Amino acid sequence: MRKTAQIIEFVSEWSGRLIAWFGLALALLLSFEIFMRHVLNNPTSYTYEIASMMGVAIGAGGLAYTHLHQGHVRVDVLWRLLPPRWQAITDLIGGIIFFFPLLIVLVYVSTLWVIHSYELHEISTETYMYPIIWPVRLVLLLGVILLLTQGVATFIRDFSSAREGKPR
Repeated sequence: MRKTAQIIEFVSEWSGRLIAWFGLALALLLSFEIFMRHVLNNPTSYTYEIASMMGVAIGAGGLAYTHLHQGHVRVDVLWRLLPPRWQAITDLIGGIIFFFPLLIVLVYVSTLWVIHSYELHEISTETYMYPIIWPVRLVLLLGVILLLTQGVATFIRDFSSAREGKPR
């Protein structure tokens, strides 16, 4: 079980590191747009769409990495006062009641969303670029799937911690 958690955590770590480069690409793209708009007085018609798509990739792609490093918002007023075993037990219960049901629904709905978008040949009409939308929706789905798998790894770690009484 721990080997499974290590493999999932490796994927989460490297997907987060890879997606971080999209932040640099987004900054460069927006700098280019600012230069084109304010210096050359010739704004581009595609920057908005591409920047939006990159924002989705950054947000969705970073979900598992953030969960791995416990970076999501957490209300831990009482939780932090508990010993490690009870922290793990609390996290296990929260995972079973809230995390996994929510993520399973999100994966299901996102899958339907991708299929529907693909079948309709959906395009964005925000600009004159008219890009197809299903790849962006697919990236979002992959981000949610990575978060779900990272949740499984965290669940395995919490189960071990609850059993052994040691911090994960």
